Amino acid sequence: MSRLAAALLLTAAAASGPAFAQLEKGEKPTAEQVASGEVPAAPISEAERALRALPAGMAAPNWTSEAARDLLAYVQQVGDEGLDAADYDPERLRDAIETGDPTALSAAATDTFLRVSSDLALGHVRGSARMDWHVGDQKDLNSADQLALMKRAIDNGSVHDSLNSLLPTHPQYAELKALLGTAKDKQLLDKVRTNLDRWRWLPRDLGHRYVIVNVPAYTVALVEDGQVIARHRAVVGAPKTATPQLVATATGVILNPWWEVPKSITPEVRGKKGYVSVKTPDGGVRYRQPPGPGNALGRMKVVMPNNYAIYLHDTPSKSYFKKPARAYSHGCIRTEDPLAFAAALLGTPEWDRAAIDQAVASGKTVQAKAAVATPVYITYFTTAALAAGEGIISYPDVYGRDSKVVTALNAKSGATEMASVR
Repeated sequence: MSRLAAALLLTAAAASGPAFAQLEKGEKPTAEQVASGEVPAAPISEAERALRALPAGMAAPNWTSEAARDLLAYVQQVGDEGLDAADYDPERLRDAIETGDPTALSAAATDTFLRVSSDLALGHVRGSARMDWHVGDQKDLNSADQLALMKRAIDNGSVHDSLNSLLPTHPQYAELKALLGTAKDKQLLDKVRTNLDRWRWLPRDLGHRYVIVNVPAYTVALVEDGQVIARHRAVVGAPKTATPQLVATATGVILNPWWEVPKSITPEVRGKKGYVSVKTPDGGVRYRQPPGPGNALGRMKVVMPNNYAIYLHDTPSKSYFKKPARAYSHGCIRTEDPLAFAAALLGTPEWDRAAIDQAVASGKTVQAKAAVATPVYITYFTTAALAAGEGIISYPDVYGRDSKVVTALNAKSGATEMASVR
């Protein structure tokens, strides 16, 4: 959750120190505390507490009853997005609307809007339930954007449309969402909700050209303007060396690459023929494998720097691509027909398939630059909707990650608990 939303959800005890913590416990303030202005003479209401937690310089939003009713209607229908209306305390907002107290209305509506907008833009499930997740999401909705969106929604009477503008644009999101109304089985319903939230974890718009790896489906796809222009089978990390979920940028490929042996695998290659030892600055030794038919990276490696040393590459072990379940690697994504994939990714006449084949045949290590840098999303979707509403396809939960997401989606958390996982 954004810092703004967290500030509204946390109590004044967290925002203002021990004196407010004293009030939270029901203790009366001392005369000295009241005189100094450290605490008010009487305990403050929930509404006042939320407004006091607003960042410095931020005026309390002027929610109208009409805008608040639109917000309440949205919350009551948020199940259409696979979320639970109860997580946004609609009763509190309804009570504030009915009482007509502007202070209570402002606090309740602001709190609700910030919670809902945060979950629509960034996903409801956070923290440890996003197992091995390494994608930053603040670009879609930071605190300043969230506040500006809320003010525009109130001023323009566009609460519903403003919240909808935060939803993922990928067709799979809308297609999965359409299945919610037809899913009768709770297990299937939970699976659809889990994967809807995973789409919200990703950037709202993946871009006009990108690579998407779906680990449970064992596939790599290159997408351009909404069309899949290349799809390849993949071998992904074994459960003990699971492929992490991340975003990197592919800038080209290396043909006939050297393999820099990771430290974790060094014991497996130490002393074996076909590896070159290199002294490290700290006096240790690392190993490299020169290009060749037996190179672990095969004939091609995608240049996509990231903190986890995860890459798309070729492999000499072609037989694994014939298996229905393909979780065998140390974490990287082995890609079938890698030279065809390289030609599609590079997207330049200078590096068409003939030029790539010629470079590979030379045996020399060559780095080919792509025409455009392309984001690579390594994802974990266990459910996909088929085209034209023709049903659903499920993939094996190869790393056992669905259960934590389902549990988090179904958990009933209070405001402070929700804030703590964001």
